[in-house]
Amino acid sequence: MIPRSKAGIFKPKTFISNIDLQSSIPTTVTEALHSPQWFQAMKDEYDALINNNTWILTSLPSGCKIVGCRWVFKIKYNVDGSFQRHKARLVAKGFSQTADTDYNETYSLVVKPTTISVVLSHVVYVAWPIHQVDVNNAFLNGDLHEDVYM
Repeated sequence: MIPRSKAGIFKPKTFISNIDLQSSIPTTVTEALHSPQWFQAMKDEYDALINNNTWILTSLPSGCKIVGCRWVFKIKYNVDGSFQRHKARLVAKGFSQTADTDYNETYSLVVKPTTISVVLSHVVYVAWPIHQVDVNNAFLNGDLHEDVYM
């Protein structure tokens, strides 16, 4: 297998014509809360977390550690480089956990490029139509055997 860079395949560089968009990414939550666009992006993320029953509000038992969290802000662009939307994600600071104390395994279910290649090859072979879908929020329904307090 030859890597893309060795085969001369490179991701095209997109140049943003409106540099003001990059400078509008907030550096603090306070800045984001004062901007209607970023506030709405945060609200959309929060509503998605609530609608998917991501957590249960509870008190912290004694002897348990809290995993911190933070907001990550990003501007999403269309293929042609034009502005698409503001995106805010609430992420856990998993790096604060200790292996074999706070968790036992680190398996992340992800699709392999070979699988995508095989599926797309079959789609082309049988002449099925191909559609692209943009998913706002994706949730894996995995079972945690540990309690995580955030």
